Amino acid sequence: MSRLQPPLAATRTASSDAATAHRPVQVAKGSLTDETARSPEFVQSLERGLAVIRAFDAEHPQLTLSDVARTTGLTRAAARRFLLTLVELGYVHTDGRLFSLRPRILELGYAYLSSLSLPEVAQPHMEALVAQVHESCSVSVLDGGEVVYVARVPTKRIMTVGISVGTRFPAYATSMGRVLLAAQPADWLDDYLAEAELRPLTRRTVTDPAKLRTVLKKIAAQGYAIVDQELEEGLRSLAAPIRGDNGSVIAAVNVSAHASRGSSETIRKELLPPLLATAARIEEDLRAGPSR
Repeated sequence: MSRLQPPLAATRTASSDAATAHRPVQVAKGSLTDETARSPEFVQSLERGLAVIRAFDAEHPQLTLSDVARTTGLTRAAARRFLLTLVELGYVHTDGRLFSLRPRILELGYAYLSSLSLPEVAQPHMEALVAQVHESCSVSVLDGGEVVYVARVPTKRIMTVGISVGTRFPAYATSMGRVLLAAQPADWLDDYLAEAELRPLTRRTVTDPAKLRTVLKKIAAQGYAIVDQELEEGLRSLAAPIRGDNGSVIAAVNVSAHASRGSSETIRKELLPPLLATAARIEEDLRAGPSR
């Protein structure tokens, strides 16, 4: 298994440093891990059950038994047992041929989100920023090679893909992702750049590892990232780090704007000062803790 397993950076308090392993950068949706890398305590049946759940996504909300078996690498018999168990537990629905997730599956993600202080602390500051700049604002954390949205205050929709809490994007092509990547230890970043599949999401996407490394060094030095239409044409995004008590980056906050608002430099001048101020206020409240 790859060593690229940074913890989800948002935790109960900003000072928490608990590291929990998560899926590596290049493990495909629903696929299983390398048996040789497993610890003696590894529970294979749990991994397989989670792989079945992860086989479903926005592009594949309904799957046949064969689809699930193919996506996860399980045999049809094993996939069938896991699916029927999930049906009996109320997490999956079936009409006899097609399977789909039921709303109860949200309980699994909510258990994580409800344990966080970050979204609750950040929300009012994000709302104030949106009211000031009239652009959408989000907070995300790093999970392997992806950013995961943990809080969002939208304005008008400017992307073709809807964004909500739980949405994932590849870190290399997003402003928040680059802020988070730039904060990773050197050896982790070396492994990431060696293993990550840097696909061209638009004609502007940086796909050369050496060039991305240079970009990340600049971000680490200047303290913010701006991405110009690399995730989606017509979308510009500006992000800043959110730091914990020990100074480590635990999350990122961004604002996104349509390219018609102005050039990258115009957006930087208009949005960076209020964005940095918002990040600072979130950090201050996180440091104050639950007594605030």
